[in-house]
Amino acid sequence: MANPPHGGILKDLIARDAPRRQELIAEAEKLPAIVLNERQLCDLELILNGGFSPLEGDVVDNNRLVDGNLFSMPICLDVFQETIDEVKAKPGARITLRDFRDDRNLAIITVDDIYRPDKKKEAVEVFGADDEAHPAVKYLYRTAGDFYIGGKIDAIDRLMHYDYVALRYSPAEIRLHFDKLGWSRVVAFQTRNPMHRAHRELTVRAARSRQANVLIHPVVGLTKPGDIDHFTRVRVYQALLPRYPNGMAVLALLPLAMRMAGPREALWHAIIRKNHGATHFIVGRDHAGPGKNSQGQDFYGPYDAQDLVEKYRDELGIEVVPFLQMTYLPDSDEYRPRDQVPKDVRTLDISGTELRRRLRTGGDIPEWFSYPEVQGFTVFLTGYANSGKDAIARALNVTFNQQGGRTVSLLLGETVRSELSSELGFNKEDRNTNVGRIGFVASELTKAGAASSRKHARELVEKYGSFYLIHVATPLEECEKTDRRGIYAAARRGEIKNFTGVDDPYETPAEGEANLTVDLTKISVRTAVHQIVLLLEAEGLLDQL
Repeated sequence: MANPPHGGILKDLIARDAPRRQELIAEAEKLPAIVLNERQLCDLELILNGGFSPLEGDVVDNNRLVDGNLFSMPICLDVFQETIDEVKAKPGARITLRDFRDDRNLAIITVDDIYRPDKKKEAVEVFGADDEAHPAVKYLYRTAGDFYIGGKIDAIDRLMHYDYVALRYSPAEIRLHFDKLGWSRVVAFQTRNPMHRAHRELTVRAARSRQANVLIHPVVGLTKPGDIDHFTRVRVYQALLPRYPNGMAVLALLPLAMRMAGPREALWHAIIRKNHGATHFIVGRDHAGPGKNSQGQDFYGPYDAQDLVEKYRDELGIEVVPFLQMTYLPDSDEYRPRDQVPKDVRTLDISGTELRRRLRTGGDIPEWFSYPEVQGFTVFLTGYANSGKDAIARALNVTFNQQGGRTVSLLLGETVRSELSSELGFNKEDRNTNVGRIGFVASELTKAGAASSRKHARELVEKYGSFYLIHVATPLEECEKTDRRGIYAAARRGEIKNFTGVDDPYETPAEGEANLTVDLTKISVRTAVHQIVLLLEAEGLLDQL
């Protein structure tokens, strides 16, 4: 692709050639697959869309790729021995990379090498300490696989998102948007926390001093454990955006899995923002710092991140903008940089920790700091196993959370089976018991003002709120044909007894029982969700979200 005028080479790997893409789609179905977790999905998305350019799949060492290009964060496909055995991974093998959320094939990796990393060395060199008080070091030891797979990636498709779709720009898309607006100088602001008036003030000052515009570019992938959820944060960003001078700022979401790696993370963030068209980047005090180590000391110095990014400034081609500590002056009703306030002037502040506490508990947030219970309902999806019920439920859950306003609870069949009904089988009596448990939990949630068979579940739920039955009518043949988990095959071998659709019939909802019927051989998950949303909007239920 042509390189936009903001500079930097974007390696957008999504296949543009339709015949080639069809070949990859067909090949992926025949290959063994690795199902990616949430962090791996975040990494893959930014590899595919060019956010991690010039990375294409190689691991880094000493802030460099093997080809010498600047890149500060190791991006590794970590797996366990059983996965290697299952997919028969070896150099030269091709393996499908699959989304755990909806079983979609996203890419094919051609394996270059498989190796056992020195995790202690990685912890020290990347995160500065072999200390599990650091969340990334804890992930490295407690969650990440024992082996890394390296190789080149053939992209099949982009990840599917169901929340804030209009705010999700690839690097190429946001650069084109800047060009359309006529922006040539852009200050990028990184945040994983809710923004407030002080953030608005410091970004406006940064932009005006450099005759630039502002890209508010919050992370909505994985942040520090315990952070405010991204639905709440994005609603805050959206509320703040109109407070900028007309046309100054744009909001775009970044699906990044943060490592909280301080200086190296700041350098990584700068590279990512350069790929997204920024010419300036605000680097905060203790940027992407994880807090205290096990001895009670900060992992990184307050200005280590700014110093490292400044060191590579010329090579990066992006200017570092120091983060101004802003404070509120109540007597003059204004914000100023803290180092410009005389000692005898009264000031007010709320820490980030305190803000997060107030947001979680519903505590008061004063107007100087930020800008200024309803009936529940249940949506019950029924259909064959692998009909797309779970994919629709997850997408619907994301949609409701995006709109916000009240609690939403998701009860997936597989979760209920493993956690509430682990002792039950698949005969009719056990299935009815399982559905009854779902109905009871859903009724309690609805009673409390939250969301989420049939007749008994409806009776339980309708004591406290509305009940909507959605029949996911994907045909049995399609459900079985696309079953990547092999549950239908196991049922046909007799390993699962009384399995619906194999040796026990599925009870199709009677005429008029379902509020809506959808078939994923005819429409997409996104369209199905939109139809459900329209149904609920017609009932006036979403006005309360």
